[in-house]
Amino acid sequence: MFTKTKGDGTDTPITPAQAAVRSASSKPASKVGASIICADMTITGSIASDGAIQIDGKVDGDITASDMVIGSTGEIVGEIKADTLRVKGKIRGSIRAKKVELETGASVIGDIIHSALVIQPDASFEGQVKREDNPLADKTPQAATTTPASASTATGSASASSSTSNPFSSTSGTA
Repeated sequence: MFTKTKGDGTDTPITPAQAAVRSASSKPASKVGASIICADMTITGSIASDGAIQIDGKVDGDITASDMVIGSTGEIVGEIKADTLRVKGKIRGSIRAKKVELETGASVIGDIIHSALVIQPDASFEGQVKREDNPLADKTPQAATTTPASASTATGSASASSSTSNPFSSTSGTA
């Protein structure tokens, strides 16, 4: 039926089962389905995936994945980083994604940094939005080159805010 040539030039028959195993193992692994966090699951801690993930349960922690869907029963408290993100459930935390889609019924409380954003009717969003060409790029805060006036005195105001805590601020905080 099938033959395999050895290094010495002789042919060895291959069974159909061996051929099926060989062809299955040579397929790319990129066609693997999404990892699913079911509605009855609660996870405390960070999740990282190189592939797709669907969250229908509750996650208290940061999530990183290439493609992510937060189902209508999904609830996230933490930071989300993804190439594409579709939200039907609830998120409390910041989002960094190339493409973000808040579908009908979605509820997001937090800031969104994106390349493309779609908000469908009856989706709820409370926070700040910033568009960037590459929202997933790690950005380190730049060191201050000048000392703010309130920091130069020992009795400076305790309510002064730092610009490093707000990713949307382009100037340093004022007293």
